[in-house]
Amino acid sequence: MAGAVFVLYSLVLFQTVSTCHKECSCDTNAKVVDCRGRGLYDIPRELHQDTLELYLQNNHLRGLGSMSFQETPQLQILDLTNNSITTLSPSSLLGLKSLRVLSLANNSIREVDRRLLVSIKNLTILDLSFNTIGGLPGGLADSFHFLTHLSLHYNRLTKLDRIHLEALGKLKVLQLKGNPWKCDCHLIGLKLWLETFAFKGGVVDSVTCIQPHLMLERDLRHIPYELFQSCMITSYSYLFANIHYLDNKHRMLSGQLHPSPKAPSGGDFSPSGEAIFPECEAKQRSRPVNYRHAIATVVITGIVCGIVCLMMLAAAVYGCAYAAINAKYQRELKKKAKEAGSGDKQKNIEREEHKKPLD
Repeated sequence: MAGAVFVLYSLVLFQTVSTCHKECSCDTNAKVVDCRGRGLYDIPRELHQDTLELYLQNNHLRGLGSMSFQETPQLQILDLTNNSITTLSPSSLLGLKSLRVLSLANNSIREVDRRLLVSIKNLTILDLSFNTIGGLPGGLADSFHFLTHLSLHYNRLTKLDRIHLEALGKLKVLQLKGNPWKCDCHLIGLKLWLETFAFKGGVVDSVTCIQPHLMLERDLRHIPYELFQSCMITSYSYLFANIHYLDNKHRMLSGQLHPSPKAPSGGDFSPSGEAIFPECEAKQRSRPVNYRHAIATVVITGIVCGIVCLMMLAAAVYGCAYAAINAKYQRELKKKAKEAGSGDKQKNIEREEHKKPLD
């Protein structure tokens, strides 16, 4: 009897330890579940809770529902590349506090809810490439303080606010190519951020402009600032971006937070192993022009503001003078009216006095 109980317990224990979906292959030692190319339409449910890596590429998944991975809370790597995902529930990744790598590349995702990112704040690699994303959620920067690699290439991004990127202090690689970038005044902030990012050793592939026609097929990073002259006065975003950029640059240079690395002459490689392109050197030499444009922008803006203030002051003085003259004029009219009234009354009295002797 005891032997039968022991055998039954062993079977239950073995089944518990070796839990694996019938369509997947599992490595219990490495805690890896491989479900690639199995024709799955739903997330597999029969997975061990200690699973660390889950690969679901090349399937037919169409969406992620609420708490899709609640059975595997220890996941560190989740790959959903090359599926048909169109919708993402805001709570689909809830509970994955240990997730480090997330790939949603080559799907049909149009937008990403900021609530989706709340529970995966320890993410280091995020791949959203080859989707139809038209904009990033406002909470992106607040959610990913440890992000080092961000892939957004081949989506439908036309602009990208630098506020989404400034808080990503540990970002090293940013992929943006293949998007229909509209290189107008709204992208000047991104251009300045990309220069700072490259100055710190960051890697960016390309930001190829689609609009306007003057900048067609040109990389935003290599477009001279002279082509943005119309934005210098009319766009406040340009002014604030320049001031913020120059302030950060001044702090870096004065505090020597980021000394210029000495690139080896033979291999032309940076300390991080990335190639140093000639464009970067040219861009460093052209920085004084950026300073002059920024200073000129500040001076012109100050002059315009001073003229506007003087016009407002002149208008106020004119209004006060006009009011004073009008009040004086009204007082004189009243005074004349009173004098005219008192004169008529005196004449009436005299007439009455002349009438009495006649009577």
